[in-house]
Amino acid sequence: MVCAGLAQAESLSNADIVILGEVHDNPHHHLKQADVLDALSPKAVVFEMFGPGGAGAIADIPRDDADALATALEWEARGWPDFEIYAPVFAAIGDAEIFGAALPRDEVRRAIGEGAAKVFGARAGEFGLDQPLFEDEQSARNAGQMAAHCDALPVEMLPGMVEAQRLRDAGLAATALDALDVTGGPVAVITGNGHARIDWGIPALLAIARPELDVYSIGMLEAEPVGAPPYDQWFVTDPAPREDPCAAFR
Repeated sequence: MVCAGLAQAESLSNADIVILGEVHDNPHHHLKQADVLDALSPKAVVFEMFGPGGAGAIADIPRDDADALATALEWEARGWPDFEIYAPVFAAIGDAEIFGAALPRDEVRRAIGEGAAKVFGARAGEFGLDQPLFEDEQSARNAGQMAAHCDALPVEMLPGMVEAQRLRDAGLAATALDALDVTGGPVAVITGNGHARIDWGIPALLAIARPELDVYSIGMLEAEPVGAPPYDQWFVTDPAPREDPCAAFR
């Protein structure tokens, strides 16, 4: 495993919110997230994988009871990878309060057609959702959505997919702030690498909403990057074995 980026221990100790990215099906990434949680000892942990109801459903379940957690969270039905690879993350949480940040699927779908600001509502301006993206960022994010969907999306659908991503970013950022306000922090956020990007993910939205906060983002990669990736720190691990997700489109 290779680690790169800025000073680590001091940055973690000073952080109000730490964003822990991942490739969802890579077990090495969850083991590294667990190591960071051990070092951070957060007061709250925010998950992308379920909403507030899920957090409530597991409130009284021991964090090392993987079977009970998976059942209560309806993990398999939600379509996430095998809960066993996430079990080390939950076991490392300790007494931290758990928050779920997933938005209802119908709201995410609405954002594709109606835009993130309209769906997010009153707090949209707090996270800059009421402002259009700069042209170069919009183009880059459109291209990223096309690549992530195996070049199979109609071009006209790409801006809507970006709006859905902006909505998810804002939901995660808002929940992280709520968790910080409730617990005093530090707060850790468990999420995909795309949401952890410092240029347009959760950290960028937190910089708009609360610029005084210390936010630190860690990406988990499967190959050495060309140039500096968009994280404060990153780890490079072996890739997870997986079938080609784009094979069905060929």
